[in-house]
Amino acid sequence: MAFIDGIKERAKSDKKTIVLPESNDRRTLIAAAKILEERIANIIMIGNEEKIMDGARWLEIELPGIKIIDPTKFERFDEYATLLYETRKNKGMTPEKARELLLNDYLTFGIVMVKANDADGMVAGACHATADTLRPALQILKTAEGTKLVSAFFIMDVPNCNFGENGTFLFADCGLNQDPTSEELAAIADSSAKSFRALVGAKPIIAMLSHSTMGSAKHALVDKVVNAVKIAHEQYPNLALDGELQTDAAIVPSVAKSKAPGCEIAGKANILIFPNLDSGNISYKLVQRLAKADAYGPMLQGISKPVNDLSRGCSADDIVGVVALTAVQAQLV
Repeated sequence: MAFIDGIKERAKSDKKTIVLPESNDRRTLIAAAKILEERIANIIMIGNEEKIMDGARWLEIELPGIKIIDPTKFERFDEYATLLYETRKNKGMTPEKARELLLNDYLTFGIVMVKANDADGMVAGACHATADTLRPALQILKTAEGTKLVSAFFIMDVPNCNFGENGTFLFADCGLNQDPTSEELAAIADSSAKSFRALVGAKPIIAMLSHSTMGSAKHALVDKVVNAVKIAHEQYPNLALDGELQTDAAIVPSVAKSKAPGCEIAGKANILIFPNLDSGNISYKLVQRLAKADAYGPMLQGISKPVNDLSRGCSADDIVGVVALTAVQAQLV
């Protein structure tokens, strides 16, 4: 069974309600139809019902059982406006601004819906920048208890691959933190281990990546990763984690024997922690496009309730996968 098929089965076992606020995006409409057909989750879309259903008819898809909420007609609009105002009033939010945001920003409306427990999670980003998706989530939902840092990851499912967990990897951070410090890299590793265990169900084996393997190069960029490994060993001693490692030494057993003899996790890693956002973002897109991997994300870890982003280059099937993953995350909250 493919990784995402297992996730879909888990989502079906305890159906959750997921908001898809980008109701004017054709891929989102197609994805919603597939999700409803496969009974992966209950779906709420935000916008004008007539326009949404016209779009569905034009695409020749059906949306049986979908719930559509038009903010201009929503009977609990005042309640949502008050909730948004109370949550953000210390940051300059006014009642008037709260109403304006909810009427004009469907992503914010979706986040407030999750905050109000009227939905279990939200997926967006098909036609919005990552910042537009993540900003209201961070501002309104806040971080989960005990979380040091909110970060983003991708689940990468590589076909015909014997590396990682039968071709499945977690890449982090590929979507949020631009240049994490050593302590932040260690925190990302800890969060990623929890996400991997929860979603993939296998033992997390973490490689802290660099252009150097175990001292083969000297540079401040290498020092950052070396220090991150030390911090991770001190603060999260139960993690199977090591570095610094080049990617081939991290995932290929034969290379690991040559480059990192004596390193227990070398050649076995299924979680790759990148030293910065440049390397993480570039790497996931290369693997997705050249290795034809399925890339699900960027998923958020550390938010109090599940909200996940999409690449603007995503397909309808990508959206279906991220919704299924979001539903499983919601089961675990």
